[in-house]
Amino acid sequence: MSLAVVLFNLGGPDRREAVEPFLFNLFSDPAILGGPAFLRRRLARFIARRRAPVARKIYAEMGGGSPLLSNTLAQARALETHLKMRATAAKVFVAMRYWHPFAADAVRAVKSAAATQVVLLPLYPQYSTTTTASSLASWHDAARGAGLNVETRTICCYPAERGFVMALADLVRARIERWTGRKFRVLFSAHGLPKKVIGRGDPYQWQVERTAGSVAAALSGAIEDWVVCYQSRVGPLQWISPSTESEIRRAGRDGVPVLVVPIAFVSEHSETLVELDIEYRRVAEEARVPGYVRVPTVSVHDAFIGGLADLVLQALKRPAPVQPDGGLRICPAEFRRCALATSRS
Repeated sequence: MSLAVVLFNLGGPDRREAVEPFLFNLFSDPAILGGPAFLRRRLARFIARRRAPVARKIYAEMGGGSPLLSNTLAQARALETHLKMRATAAKVFVAMRYWHPFAADAVRAVKSAAATQVVLLPLYPQYSTTTTASSLASWHDAARGAGLNVETRTICCYPAERGFVMALADLVRARIERWTGRKFRVLFSAHGLPKKVIGRGDPYQWQVERTAGSVAAALSGAIEDWVVCYQSRVGPLQWISPSTESEIRRAGRDGVPVLVVPIAFVSEHSETLVELDIEYRRVAEEARVPGYVRVPTVSVHDAFIGGLADLVLQALKRPAPVQPDGGLRICPAEFRRCALATSRS
């Protein structure tokens, strides 16, 4: 048996010239923009052209391109090592949604490796139709087109997976120590979504809140004042709340420092290195927040990578082709867009 594990992530432009085509790919995705394909592509081209100048400035803050691919490749190598330590030989591949390497590239690589078993592992701990479902749909389309027909297991979500939670708790604990004896507030910040997406039955917000609650519990009372908030709002639609920016301003009014924890991102990229580290820090200064500290993403933290290895090994043992952490549906019934409700058998 030859095992291939595929890690999925958003992807990001690797150079200045890639910014506009990356944005076009993003807004061409029907999971992001609805409507007929020909209209969506025209609108995507317009939005990409309009947003590209601002986006280029954002990526210029990171040296001209996103570090997401290099971070994800480091996670892939770390996962291979963890699986080898558990007597499981596997090759870990990377599939990005909106920039190279795409799902089709990963499918070709898996096929060339003559894998007889595949585990699909999104690097989105919390399931959403806009991220996990879109990435998996792209994979299945590419696999069919390439004639890749092997036994496949899918891990749809792991919002409270022990290794993920322990890694976050460890990173938070390391930064709490600088505020011993001083009141502070923890902002668990996640990427936002339009309210209408959640209204259709997407479980993302519920799962994000589950992650935050699990991390708070793992810290055993070390944090008392915490809130879940959402960043990266764009456009005129109503988005889930509270926003990270509004919570930073509230902390300024309350006169408490903030510890900002990326709760849904597992790798550093523009939304952590620029939005959280630069733009929101500026907001905190304007709002006279007495202290602003950002916790790193879990990246290649040993507990997190160990947790991913656990998920892979669990997936290999279960008969169901799609399962969350624990193997059973974790989302309440009202979330009709849960992966287990929409998965292909």
